[in-house]
Amino acid sequence: MPLINISIAAQLDKARKDSLLKSCSRILSETTGKPEAYTMAVVHDCALSFASNVVKGAFVDIRGIGGLTPEVNKKLSNAICELLKRELQIAPEYVYMNFTDVPATNWGWKGGTFG
Repeated sequence: MPLINISIAAQLDKARKDSLLKSCSRILSETTGKPEAYTMAVVHDCALSFASNVVKGAFVDIRGIGGLTPEVNKKLSNAICELLKRELQIAPEYVYMNFTDVPATNWGWKGGTFG
């Protein structure tokens, strides 16, 4: 159910991408309290500008069915920014995040929906 979709303006080899995916999945599961068995993480390479400057940055889209409260969102923002800074040297000021709580009827899986 929880999804973290990151567009990163940085070239990553397969090992770094795999490590980032696993770390994001774990952070998302632990912070939202949702089982990691239902967590999906996606990483895309992209070009990114911030204030008309091409920078090393990221856009993070986090979606879930319940569990995305103001407190959880702040914790996720902090944890993901720290991860990107530590692992990829992406400054938190070049990271935007979007949090979307999706109704269970609007989330499909296994040929049906969760609601």
